[in-house]
Amino acid sequence: MNPVSAVFNSVVLVLLALGVNDVFFAYESSRCSMTYMFEYPEYQKIQLSKKVSRLYPLYELYLYGEGSYAEENKNLTLTGVPVLFLPGNAGSYKQVRSLASVALRKAENIGNQYHFNIFTVNFNEELVALYGGSLRRQTRFVHECIKTILCLYKNQKFPPESVAIIGHSMGGLIARALLTLNHFKPDLINVIITQATPHILPVLSADTYLTDFYTMVNNYWIYNSFKLRNITTLSVAGGYSDYQVRSGLTFLPTSSFHTSALSVVSSAVPRTWASTDHLSIVWCRELVLATARALFDLIDGHTKQINRDPQRRLAVMKHHFVRHPAKHFESRHQITAAFTETPRLITVKDSKWTYTVNKESNESFFAFPLLDKRIVYSHFHCQNTFLYTHSWIFGCNKTVSPKCLQITDLSWETELLPSAKVVTLKLELYSNLSHFILYLPATNGSKFSVECEFLSEETSTIHVPVTHVLSFESKSSIYRFHVPWSHEDVIGLLSDEFPVRIAAKLHAAQPHNDNRMVNLFLYASQECLHEVTISTSFLQILGQIVRFHGVYLPVYIVANLLLAYGAQLHSVLIQGSCMDLDVSLDVAAKPYKVDPILIICKYLLNYKWFKKAWDELMLPQLDAVQLHTFGFWFPLASLFFFIFGTSIAYWSSVGLHSVLRIFSSLWMFFKSSPPVFPKESRFTYRVCVEILFFAFISWRSCGTFSLLLVFLRYLSKVLILYSSVKSNISLKAHMEKLSKQNSVKTDSGTNKKSTQPDFNISHHQTPSSDIKSLDDCLKMHFTILNLNLWIVLLGLPSFVYWLKTLRYNIQLDPDPNRLPALALILILEILMNSSTSAIKSSVCLKTAAVLQLPLSIIIVAFGTLHLYRVSYLIALSLFLHALCCFV
Repeated sequence: MNPVSAVFNSVVLVLLALGVNDVFFAYESSRCSMTYMFEYPEYQKIQLSKKVSRLYPLYELYLYGEGSYAEENKNLTLTGVPVLFLPGNAGSYKQVRSLASVALRKAENIGNQYHFNIFTVNFNEELVALYGGSLRRQTRFVHECIKTILCLYKNQKFPPESVAIIGHSMGGLIARALLTLNHFKPDLINVIITQATPHILPVLSADTYLTDFYTMVNNYWIYNSFKLRNITTLSVAGGYSDYQVRSGLTFLPTSSFHTSALSVVSSAVPRTWASTDHLSIVWCRELVLATARALFDLIDGHTKQINRDPQRRLAVMKHHFVRHPAKHFESRHQITAAFTETPRLITVKDSKWTYTVNKESNESFFAFPLLDKRIVYSHFHCQNTFLYTHSWIFGCNKTVSPKCLQITDLSWETELLPSAKVVTLKLELYSNLSHFILYLPATNGSKFSVECEFLSEETSTIHVPVTHVLSFESKSSIYRFHVPWSHEDVIGLLSDEFPVRIAAKLHAAQPHNDNRMVNLFLYASQECLHEVTISTSFLQILGQIVRFHGVYLPVYIVANLLLAYGAQLHSVLIQGSCMDLDVSLDVAAKPYKVDPILIICKYLLNYKWFKKAWDELMLPQLDAVQLHTFGFWFPLASLFFFIFGTSIAYWSSVGLHSVLRIFSSLWMFFKSSPPVFPKESRFTYRVCVEILFFAFISWRSCGTFSLLLVFLRYLSKVLILYSSVKSNISLKAHMEKLSKQNSVKTDSGTNKKSTQPDFNISHHQTPSSDIKSLDDCLKMHFTILNLNLWIVLLGLPSFVYWLKTLRYNIQLDPDPNRLPALALILILEILMNSSTSAIKSSVCLKTAAVLQLPLSIIIVAFGTLHLYRVSYLIALSLFLHALCCFV
């Protein structure tokens, strides 16, 4: 082991571990409250037609209920608003209980003027994020469920014509996929709310079914957005606490025609202001309450169903999930108002004003004249800790209404924050007003404070150059990290006892045509002073790199292994011997062999002639181009991950070598005779039987399962070979030691006849040339075993899905790895029964060695967003080696 290489790869691995730690452990503790049921939850199974039950025997539809409500609905005489909940990857239909219970209580609180019938689908907890073969089947089943649900309301006065859908994780993608079905009517859905759903890309592109499904859904929503304008869609992300689905993946792909889509992060949702993990997003009380309030505000009071106006529905969503004005939602709120009697105005001429109420207060009106303030100041800012939902700030023009009887309600410009409601009014927008009027109602026992001031934007804003420019506004006990191009704000309270660390991290990159700056707003009390320090966190940079690109690591690990594999084949061709894997990684695994080619291709694709030639060759789109389009890529990402991949490939080979050493020692301890590695035998009767056996397993069960068995078989072969080499080297060293002892005795003139018996070792000792050949075989087989291991790891998602559904069906259908597994079984059986010496004279050896570099480039170019392609390219690499055994 090269010590310099070991130290370098150790440092790189530590840096990667620090980034992983930042993603999985360095986030704030949960600020969500648990949602509890008031009564025992009940799930009434809805009887589906025999045809549907036969087509989808593993899926079920349920109606949620509690107590008397559950009893009333036993006969399915439903009068509410239908809502359908779709669980996600490995999700349970019972996850609906938090939202359903809150909605039930809220309906009781308003006297059951209207209520919701919440249905939930049982997808048998299928792992659809790992295996895409079930996504279309789930989508078709949901379509049948919607038709069944609507049939339950036939006798209602205003029967619903559509269903609101709430989807968690992959359930949200299923909801959007409904529109792609041939006979699906878009009018069957009015609202889609998704929670922690990866809309843009799959978290792990494990198979072609998954990536094709995403492509189909997103293309339909982009190219048919005009048809979908009547469907209101809301996507809620969990923030940094959700390390399973990065929030940047949850933003809905939109177009200029689709204006009824909204994407937010839970930390920015008013009255929630908390990041949620992937599961808590369905039971986080603050977020559940926001969702329930929005659902009730969506109801049309006349029909008692979801309002048909998409603009009103979008306004409701923005009210509850984007900007809450500390008032109840009103679809057509009154901007102009009038006092019934002349208010007693208290004029405030100061530029800064504070009013505090400790116990009781009478109704008060404070007037702030604007005429002399417009010259010096640009904004008027007020912060009020009295959070009652009433109008509290107005505008008046005394030239029109001298006694201010006619007023303009400015309360809709208010924004609700964790401990106060604030309003910032730009004076030039209200040139028609002469006064701002602040209204404080009569209170008894309430304690609150109001602070207002006129301020100048220039003097209250500081522009600070950092990684992304931040601007700082006034100083206070509430902070808000605002990202203007996406709803991912972080809002919280400052403390005087200890400093608050605000992570200026983004979920979505800044669009190319957007030059707005990220802002940090500090809502300040006039007496408070705050010190703001900006520093770069190297650990959080590493965390962002891992968060955005960590899933692509297997691509770079395999690319490094193929470069090392090519170097080994080249050393066999030139030197007649094989290098160790760690040595070949040092020699061949260099980023400059791969990255420049991809950068040049990405640059040339901007030219029409090159793009035309690319398309004529029917080459798929470069993954780096797609990532750049989504804003998920930066220039040095590939370089960093190539280095990370080299380090992981290096230490994984060291780890696998250590495992072999341990098992070899155990093997030799329990074996009485030294192991003998069988001679090369490509197509013996035993080999043919093995091939047929593994092929049968692949065809009748799961392709990855058969590859796992082949890997274990290959591991046993390598273990025997390792033990054989180790035994022969030990025996050779022992014989050399005995030979030296005999030589010393001869030199000392001892002619006495030895009393010890002579060692006849000719049948035990392997010649040195054969030991060298076995050692070369071991090095080559060890690299092939590494590649075989990654084939199995990349196929694990479908294998795990198969294991989970094994009790229902022994065969995985469809199986993304069945056909590749059949080819790999043949290739690996040939390779595990071959030797390095057999390929030295092959005319294909040079070609096999040279093509490993292009294959590495292709893996990085086309496997980053399509991990399943990596296995195909490994198979092609191994096929070239297997071909050398015959040609």
